Amino acid sequence: MLDMPGIKITSRDTFDDAYRKFKRQCDRNLIVTEARARQHFETQTEKNKKEKIATRKKILKKLFMLRRYESRL
Repeated sequence: MLDMPGIKITSRDTFDDAYRKFKRQCDRNLIVTEARARQHFETQTEKNKKEKIATRKKILKKLFMLRRYESRL
């Protein structure tokens, strides 16, 4: 189960400061990422975006390996 984020607010903290701390805590705990991963329905836009990112990763990996090989020659 997820460990929900919590922050301690001092009397000096403004709402914006507290909100920023809370967002940072959520990012560290990967709450938004995990919630998206647990969704059952994935829109076509999300599928396309993931596919585009995967393709880019593959191309960059090939480029890196090619450059690494060429530098040894």
